Amino acid sequence: MKPERTRSKVFTRRAALLTGAKMALLGGLTARMYYLQVVESERYKMLAEENRINFRLLAPPRGFIVDRNGDYLAINIQNYQVTLVREQAKDVEEVLARLAQVIDLEEHEIAKVLRETQRRRSFVPITVRDNLTWEEVSRIGVNAPDLPGISIDVGQSRHYPYGPDMAHVVGYVSSVSQEDLSDDPLLELPGFRIGKNGIEKRYDLALRGQGGTSQVEVNALGRVIKEIDRQEGQPGRELKLTLDMRLQQMIAERIKDEKSAAVVVMDAKTGAVRALTSIPAYDPNTFSEGLSSKQWNELVNNPYAPLTNKAIAGQYAPGSTFKMAVALAALENGISPDHSVFCPGHMRLGDRRFHCWKRYGHGHMDLVDALRESCDVWFYDVSRRIGVDEIAKAANKLGLGAPTGIDLLGERSGLIPTKQWKRDKRGQPWHAGETLVVGIGQGYVLTTPLQLAVMTARIVNGGKAVSPFLSVDHIEGRDVFGRAEKEMASLDIDPEHLRIIMQGMDEVVNSPRGTARRSSIDIPDRAMGGKTGTAQVRRISKAERDSGVRKSEDLEWRLRDHALFVGYAPVHDPRFVVSVIVEHGGGGSSVAAPIARDVLTETQRLFFDEDANAPPSTETGATDAEGRTG
Repeated sequence: MKPERTRSKVFTRRAALLTGAKMALLGGLTARMYYLQVVESERYKMLAEENRINFRLLAPPRGFIVDRNGDYLAINIQNYQVTLVREQAKDVEEVLARLAQVIDLEEHEIAKVLRETQRRRSFVPITVRDNLTWEEVSRIGVNAPDLPGISIDVGQSRHYPYGPDMAHVVGYVSSVSQEDLSDDPLLELPGFRIGKNGIEKRYDLALRGQGGTSQVEVNALGRVIKEIDRQEGQPGRELKLTLDMRLQQMIAERIKDEKSAAVVVMDAKTGAVRALTSIPAYDPNTFSEGLSSKQWNELVNNPYAPLTNKAIAGQYAPGSTFKMAVALAALENGISPDHSVFCPGHMRLGDRRFHCWKRYGHGHMDLVDALRESCDVWFYDVSRRIGVDEIAKAANKLGLGAPTGIDLLGERSGLIPTKQWKRDKRGQPWHAGETLVVGIGQGYVLTTPLQLAVMTARIVNGGKAVSPFLSVDHIEGRDVFGRAEKEMASLDIDPEHLRIIMQGMDEVVNSPRGTARRSSIDIPDRAMGGKTGTAQVRRISKAERDSGVRKSEDLEWRLRDHALFVGYAPVHDPRFVVSVIVEHGGGGSSVAAPIARDVLTETQRLFFDEDANAPPSTETGATDAEGRTG
């Protein structure tokens, strides 16, 4: 009997424990369910909704770029794309083979699509080719029954209406590379393009805009069922440049027969760049549309360097255009403008002869005479007297030897040598003969066409530290502000020194003995002043001098001298400056000066005649550096 009672007690105790455990478990489950369904209901409702609703980033329209008159330099155009959905195509390779019979598809394009099919979900569209012509769209439409999974989509692509004429200024857009990635989610969008050169790159953030969002309902596999809501992004800012497209085109047409050249036109009083041309150029539309390997190799291997913006990155010996800087250094170091030097055609220093370009010499020359007739011997003499370091100080003051700060990437600094520079870079002392060579803009001296334009502007605007710019507005990141007008710093140059140098530049063009007399502008109130330059690219031996220096046209192109000219107009009240270089063009007076004459004639016509008849601006806001409101 006792054992039975004991077993009953044990069973009852175990049953009670089991029941208690079940009740505790049930209570825990009930509490958990209450917590999940009541306390955390909003959180899990949101998570469930996020599983059903996807937010997708939308690329904003890129901002337009216009010239000073509102002519469009970079726009967006409708772009027809052919896309492929793998799950609808079934046999992707066969469908692509059929498509290749309808439109031109290169092997690398097909290979790229096949790689993308392995990386993306089967229902995600893959771009096979964009920028289709209407004829290609029509052919695909007609053959649609035989092309399962193939469809036409409509997007936007960047277009440059003026093509090569504006390539080096405006630049181009292209696909985002790994190096371009940042915290901006727009950069991860398939097919998104950013600025890669020129203004497109310099002001990419402002032009890029800010993305929008699309709220779509998806199923468990992630396939879109419908769009619920759409918030459009903020389009990129429209940028206005100081350039005049008509002047830019005129220059491109004027120098089209040259193999390689650059021209810069700038407002001497404000720094606004009115034209900046470099040839040969490239078509930026090919980069926007997608450049083939063959096209890229042709550009890279072109001996005339079409990818280089020679106006800001071409570095050349300035030749005699540098003589204004030497003249300023001479005057600032106490040499009188009446300082007379006899030029017999050469100057002897030690056992070396330094020749003048004029074989039998110029006779007696003072400063104005030497500028007018570009006498090398006069500049040899004053360079020897003042030294290379004083020449460098004057050249630096005029903007040479350092980047100008223009709002373009890739600007080169040029080189103005000093004694210390040679010790640091070459580990050698400076020699007296090198000073003479520097005095005529040769040797180690290197400048860019833009720097020469800035140098000329600082001479003719009364010694103001003008700096070039391209954007009418001041831009920082995504923010665009009106460019406030401000007083330019003075270079602390004696006005009388500038007057004397400008007199020499006036006589270069408008005196019967001037080196550019054949390129004068025959309109009294539009007359041009300037300075010719011819920069040697080869050494002329004594034997050749004795027998007669070969003419430029008798040499192969790469051995010919560079032709240069810097000028300003009008002479009585300088407003515009021009800088011209024709690579291996020959003489500055015969090649570069006529180009400058035609460019300054057209510049004055556009800005003095047409602007005088233009209606007053209706824009409001802060006055910018061009005297307009905006």
